Amino acid sequence: MASRLSAAFIAAAALGAVAHAQDAPVADAPPAFRSAEARQRDAETLKALSTEGQVLYQRDRVKLDGYQYCSQAVALAERGEFRESIRAASRALYVGQQQGNDDLIAVSKRDFAIAYSYAGDLDRAEQYAREALQHAAKDPAVVAGPAYKILGDVAVRRGKLAEGIAYYNQGLAAASERFRPLIRISLVNAYVADGKLAEARAAIQEIPVPDNPASKQLYRRSLGNLLLAEGKPAEAAGVFAEAAREASGDDATYERLWAEEGLARSLLAQGDRQAARKAYVGAARSAETIRAKFRSEEFKAGLFGDVQQIYERALALSMEAGDTEGAWELSEASRSRALLDVVRERVPLAGAGPGRALGAQPMKLAEVRGVLREGEALVEFHSLDERLYAWVVRPGGIRGVTIAMPRAVLDRSVEQFRAAILERRRTADDLGRRMYEALLKPLGLAEGERLVIVPHGALHYMPFQALREADRYLIERNPLAVVPSASLAAQLAGRAADARGRLVAFGNPANEEKYALPGAEREIQKIGTLFDDKRVFVQHEASRQAFRSNAGSGRILHVAAHAEVDTVDPLASRILLARDAADPGFLEAREIYELKLGDVSLVTLSACESGLGRIARGDEILGFTRSFLTAGVEGMIVSLWPVSDDSTELLMTTLYGELAKGAQAIDAMRAAQIAVLKRSRFAHPFFWAPFNFIGDWRMRLPG
Repeated sequence: MASRLSAAFIAAAALGAVAHAQDAPVADAPPAFRSAEARQRDAETLKALSTEGQVLYQRDRVKLDGYQYCSQAVALAERGEFRESIRAASRALYVGQQQGNDDLIAVSKRDFAIAYSYAGDLDRAEQYAREALQHAAKDPAVVAGPAYKILGDVAVRRGKLAEGIAYYNQGLAAASERFRPLIRISLVNAYVADGKLAEARAAIQEIPVPDNPASKQLYRRSLGNLLLAEGKPAEAAGVFAEAAREASGDDATYERLWAEEGLARSLLAQGDRQAARKAYVGAARSAETIRAKFRSEEFKAGLFGDVQQIYERALALSMEAGDTEGAWELSEASRSRALLDVVRERVPLAGAGPGRALGAQPMKLAEVRGVLREGEALVEFHSLDERLYAWVVRPGGIRGVTIAMPRAVLDRSVEQFRAAILERRRTADDLGRRMYEALLKPLGLAEGERLVIVPHGALHYMPFQALREADRYLIERNPLAVVPSASLAAQLAGRAADARGRLVAFGNPANEEKYALPGAEREIQKIGTLFDDKRVFVQHEASRQAFRSNAGSGRILHVAAHAEVDTVDPLASRILLARDAADPGFLEAREIYELKLGDVSLVTLSACESGLGRIARGDEILGFTRSFLTAGVEGMIVSLWPVSDDSTELLMTTLYGELAKGAQAIDAMRAAQIAVLKRSRFAHPFFWAPFNFIGDWRMRLPG
């Protein structure tokens, strides 16, 4: 049976991004998941990177010296442009190999290690740091110091503190004098985390107080953390208060934020939970005013500051204090913050028409409740290390529920459920019942109630429709849709848009033979019969240029093609369109922001993995979904795993048929999924459950 399966990036591999981003290995991963992750790693082997470097180098009109590409790679990594950093290092690697320059090869591998480390891909960061050390660099300190530092960072982030400390000490012996203070700060933090406070105290005393304001703030944060670990919260509070007072320069607000966070932890250590909650909430509010920026200095110093931790602690203390509404609003604010942190103003927002672009600012609870109608419930989740919170918002109020499921357990449960579906095991139904009992039964959801689900963390990968209550699937009990945040849901639903007008469709693009999708071509031809006004592009016509020129010319955009998720940089995720000698046919997610999509209401990505992106702390699933929604699209249909041609054709034609009759999107999706699952050969969730409707669940396609 044909399947829209990307050769290098598959849904199970994207699940590996959860582990990488949260710095913990996937435990008990099923064999299919492990092999999928291996295939993803193979796509970025040294040979593949070198080949990519050759292609990119040959395309460059102005060819740089190999070391200039390395400088470019470091600068890009420090701005958060991880995929572009890797591409620059790939060029340097190719040049070094062509010249037989072992020093340049060593430096390029060091730069791979830096980029992957910053991106949270610990496996590759470790791989290239080790490989860099195998070469004879002209100045060993330039390569060895950073390489040992990265190996130490990787070990610490995996919880292997003794190993990390050993690498840091090797780095101190090998590094330049200029680089050593950063390693010493990392060493202090590792000692503190390992409970070796005497060693931490001795190490910090070897660090001269930096003159540079940014470095001085990093030093103070380490000192404050040490004092807290030593049981001196009052002294720690003094250090953090001083850091807050002396914050200056372009990053003053950001530095003050972390000083406030340290002060909050100091208050918590002194047992004043009320004051600590106030300080954490204040720090979270401060975070909302900070311009998004990637700060490599923290990674260099081994602090790995995560603004999402502030939201989580503020949220947990608010729920503990019974402030359900305040906790919900903090969850919403964290999602808006995460969007800014990932996009980081790296792309223009030119595609949205007047009034169509989605705002990043979170909405208040009263505004969200005002959008909901009777019979609708917004179900929002937030996963923390120790527990899972859920809120049910209805027009009449909000209810908060605490679920005793730590993040690691939730992640593993989602992985196991997805694995059972992808491998078409009979155990999928039993796992679906367990997940329903744990996640949804405590929420008191009424039968037939329209559910608008706001996932968090690994729940973005959860096919909620395949959960089971007794002997029926959730989709048979309740219509449901998914939204990235309640604030976006309220904005989208407030538009009351109709997806009428021209269909623009792309199917079975002529890429490599292994990517052929004859079923996708049949799919869009059948869908096209439902529309009088349409433009359909198949095979060689389905090119990147045709997409850029025509995607925004209709109200409905349907794409039946392969997609690849980039777990290093979600904005580099791509749809595979027709290729030729001059164009490989890759349309990246970042390019979507540049398209004029202000008149497009509905986008269907009938392609594997189109709904996935990168997951880290907070609501940080960024990829095609956010790109299209942020550009002004009201609704999307996206897939969560590689899909079957035959069942997808049935689902899509049924769905568009229901829309053509005037059904709302949430009801049309439900009818389509039930139609597929009622076919005996498609009864397993693998066939009917991969697609989510995301966005304005009330969207209509009037006849």
